Amino acid sequence: MAGDRPERGTSVSTVLGRRLGGELLRMREARGMRQAQAAEALTASVPKVAKMERGLVPMRDPDIRALCHLYEMDDAETVGRLLGLAKLDRERRRAKGWWRHAPNAGALAEYIALEDVASLVRNWQLSLIPGLCQTAEYARALLGAWHGPDAIERSVEIRMRRQARLTGERPLQVHAVVWEAALRQLVGGSEVMRNQLGKLLDLTALPNVTLQVLPYAAGAHPCLTSPFNIVSFAEPGAVDVVHLDGTTSTVWVEHEDDSALYRESFDRTAGLSLTPDDSAAFIDDLRKET
Repeated sequence: MAGDRPERGTSVSTVLGRRLGGELLRMREARGMRQAQAAEALTASVPKVAKMERGLVPMRDPDIRALCHLYEMDDAETVGRLLGLAKLDRERRRAKGWWRHAPNAGALAEYIALEDVASLVRNWQLSLIPGLCQTAEYARALLGAWHGPDAIERSVEIRMRRQARLTGERPLQVHAVVWEAALRQLVGGSEVMRNQLGKLLDLTALPNVTLQVLPYAAGAHPCLTSPFNIVSFAEPGAVDVVHLDGTTSTVWVEHEDDSALYRESFDRTAGLSLTPDDSAAFIDDLRKET
């Protein structure tokens, strides 16, 4: 996992802020304008425009409208999309969720903040049960391969608290596709895995959870290289954000064209997977054998 990041202030960028700033930067460059011209239109300083384009500060709606007008990109669809993105970014920066005080959230804190305001998460997993679907015992056994006892318990608590989104007032829509290998790997031993598979079956009964199994027999597929999460938002025109979490680093895919490629890969892999009903039957049979 990547190290802790500060969470707010004028020296901090966010995934959504970088996305919004990058859009405005490309619009300015497409018009052949300098930051000084943007600053003049906003009655602001050049350093402020630079911070906006790098996602270091939250953006006000009037500033976005003014820049869109300056760049001659003030059609309703473009302005509405950028305003929606700015609203999400401001909500994320103001968020006082429990994760802000979680002592071991680290780089995962920004992902949890996005997950908290998301409407849908698509998850592809090669070798692990998705975090939103793990039992405490499975998570404890899994984390034991990397962390000491204190860090394990803090991380398990974070995973369990994230799962409240599955059944709360704003139930998160989750579409998870899991490779067969993740279901067969005996993390924590047979009893832990039986209970874990049982929890997966329970989750399939939730109307907001879609779980599919990609069997070995599916052969080659577009998602062979790495696991990832695609985070989507309810606001019209809001861009999807793709999250890839490695051993030593976290990667955010923020460009609309790139995130579209991940969506296409996910959809194609889901199409090669067992149907939700057949997946539930597969998990149930595997649980009885474990």
